[in-house]
Amino acid sequence: MPECTFLPGPATGRRCAAAALAVMAGLVLHGAAAAQAASAPQARGLHSVRTLHWLAGCWHSEIDEPGSGEQWMAPAGGTMLGAARMLKGGRVVQAEFLQVRETATGTLVYSTHPPGQPGRSFVATEIGATVAVFENPGPDFPQRVIYRLQPDGRLAARAEGLRNGELRGVDFPMRRGACTAQPAPGG
Repeated sequence: MPECTFLPGPATGRRCAAAALAVMAGLVLHGAAAAQAASAPQARGLHSVRTLHWLAGCWHSEIDEPGSGEQWMAPAGGTMLGAARMLKGGRVVQAEFLQVRETATGTLVYSTHPPGQPGRSFVATEIGATVAVFENPGPDFPQRVIYRLQPDGRLAARAEGLRNGELRGVDFPMRRGACTAQPAPGG
């Protein structure tokens, strides 16, 4: 009988050939899958928070009162930290602490933490040099948070999803500005 050292028991030529083909096919398929994963990190969610360096800085709302907007720290330690607020009549009517972090599996997660409310997390579905899209398919609005850097340097932020069964969206157009402290009107 022929010797086939990688199979237990008696081996035949046909059995050895079949086993060798199976091993080779497995290696080829594994190699193809690894190559596909390496060449398409966008589809697999493998990202570094450093990709979002363009989001760092102070962003002033173009539609709300002065003092409204978001401020993001530069990426460091696998995270970006941010804060958002909206003013009306010189008072804060909405505020959130924000975070984008890398998970151990290479996925980016965007989390919002409004004071006095439970936080929510959204998983990155698209990350690029000028775009970040995060999704949470749960029942609460929004289900998607989008940041898109416009060619003119402005930031188009959007929260969208289903509300009462209808697709809705709220836009937050912002422009990059100085991070200096400026007192809000009346405050």
